This record gives sequence, C-alpha cells and structure tokens, in this order.
Amino acid sequence: MSVILQRERLGASSMAEQVLRNIGPIVLLGPPGAGKGTQSKRITEHYRIPQVSTGDLLREHVKQATPLGVQIRDLMARGELVSDHLVCDIVAWRLREPDVERGFILDGFPRTATQAVWLDSFLKFEFFETGKWAAWLPIVVCIKVDYNKLLLRITGRRTCPVDGTIYNVYSNPPLVDEICDKDGAKLVTRDDDREEVIRERLDAYERQTKPVAEHYQQLSRVVDVNGDLPLDEVTASIVRVIDHNAESAVGSN
Repeated sequence: MSVILQRERLGASSMAEQVLRNIGPIVLLGPPGAGKGTQSKRITEHYRIPQVSTGDLLREHVKQATPLGVQIRDLMARGELVSDHLVCDIVAWRLREPDVERGFILDGFPRTATQAVWLDSFLKFEFFETGKWAAWLPIVVCIKVDYNKLLLRITGRRTCPVDGTIYNVYSNPPLVDEICDKDGAKLVTRDDDREEVIRERLDAYERQTKPVAEHYQQLSRVVDVNGDLPLDEVTASIVRVIDHNAESAVGSN
C-alpha cells in the first residue's frame, strides 16, 4: 500500500472517530424562519446523533394511544395546553432510548425556563452521574437573524401546491412570476407566512425564548451564530461551536 493511500485512510479514520465521539446535548434556538429545521438536519447527519422533536413525540404518543398520549389527547380535546410536566415526561421517555447516548439535538425544547431547569436536572442524574458524559449541561446555539431580513425570508416564501417546492420571491424566485418551474402550478402563500401572522409568531418567540436564553446565559452556555450568512457558513459555524464544546468536555473529564 502506498504511503499516500495509508495517509488518506488514516485521515478518513481519524475524521470518522472525531465525528463519532461523544457530542452531548445540543439546544438550538432561533426565531421562525431562522433555519433551525435545516440546520438540525445537517447536524444530525454530520454527527450521526438523533434529533429529538417534542412536536413529533407528542403526535406519536397520541397516535399510539400510550398512557401519556391519552392524557395529551384529552387535554387537546378540551382546548387546553399540554403542561410542562407532561412535556417533560415525554422528553424523559425519549432520552432514555439507547441512540441518544453519544448526544442529541433538541427541537422545540425547552420552551420555558421551567423546562430548562428540569432538563438540567434530568441530564445530571441520567447522564453525568452515571459516567456517560464528562459535561452534562447542554450547549445552546442561538441562530441570530436580522428582523427585517427574517420578514423578507418568510413573507417571500411561495409554495407549489402540487409537489411542495418552495421558492422565495426575493432570493430564489421562479422563472415565471408566481408559477412553479416544474409543473406550471400557481404558487401559493401559506397562511403562516403572511406578515401579520409572522409578526405575532416572532413576538411570541421572543416572549417564550427569552427566559430560556437568560437561564443558559447565566450558566455561560449560549453561543450566538450569525444566521444571515449563507447556509453552508451557518452550518460550519454551528459545527465549530459543537466541536469546541465537545473538546472542552473531554478536557474537563
């Protein structure tokens, strides 16, 4: 085997080991339209860790009619909000699955300061004190996007009703105004993408997320990432934050 080929294989092996090391818990914060969903998917693929979505978990429990799901279904039928206690129980159930042992990224959790405090305690007793992780507090990555750019990003979205292709009249317009390039269908604006709805969603996000961000800022766990950068650069910034946190955790062990 040539020296060059040996080096290439060693380099590939080293990269694989680096990606497959313990990552720990990750919380991704960001307003609607900041790209959290896209970045979460990229992070899970890069590190081979699961994405834990509270929305998906709630729907799955209701669908499977588990004891927790029945409680959630009854609450929703009465028009009541799902309590922090129930949400935390569902997250605890998911975080006891074996695929999270190297780490995971939380989607839609924690949404309140109460949930954040519960998560810290759960991780401490379930992971840190069992010796699974050197550091148990999550690294919190906050994607920051300029408010006006965020409005353009969301209100400019147009969706093909046939195949679901998404365009943006400002940054990624179709070849013919309001017409899908692929099938010629007239593009539509989702109700959630209308400006008055977006402003309400952004205000709600600020109210909900501020206490969570403040909780982790006090623990020096929040790192801001510029979400106005191109997609790949945002991903690279998040990966650098996670890698640095993972290396620091190993060093403190």
